[in-house]
Amino acid sequence: MLEMIALIVIVLACLATILYQARLYARKNDLKDTLLLHSELLKERQSHFLPHRMEAYQRAILYLERIHPTSLVLRLNQAGASAKAMEALLLKAIRDEYDHNVAQQLFISNGSWTLLKSAKDETVRLVGLVGDQLNENATGHEFSSALINTTAEIKSLPSEIAIEALKSEFQKIF
Repeated sequence: MLEMIALIVIVLACLATILYQARLYARKNDLKDTLLLHSELLKERQSHFLPHRMEAYQRAILYLERIHPTSLVLRLNQAGASAKAMEALLLKAIRDEYDHNVAQQLFISNGSWTLLKSAKDETVRLVGLVGDQLNENATGHEFSSALINTTAEIKSLPSEIAIEALKSEFQKIF
């Protein structure tokens, strides 16, 4: 009888060991399957979002190029406009461009988006500052000249700094 109990204990111990090993094997395979699935999902996500991210960086840089004061003046110059009208036109263009591109923040880093917003804000301040320095009867041409001259005196404009940062980040990612 004691031998029978010993035999049953040995058989149960063997079965327990086999079940334990099977469970470890199943967990290991589940982990491998989970990691494989995660890897595949990550690749799929990247292939789906990569074109959107590339486009976001392109559009962000284009936005920064378009709000460069010289670019604004060349693109929006209106003969016969007053300085105040020219200032208002440039500020509206900056804000409209920003509103058009606001969704790009989903695809670029928070730091880059902060730089872009800062460049926009500083460009708005610069345009306002130049407008404030002119007299009430100044022409749009005088405003444009003053803005271009002021821009030439600044070593690195915020939009130029932001463009370089975006390019650098883009090159690191891609």
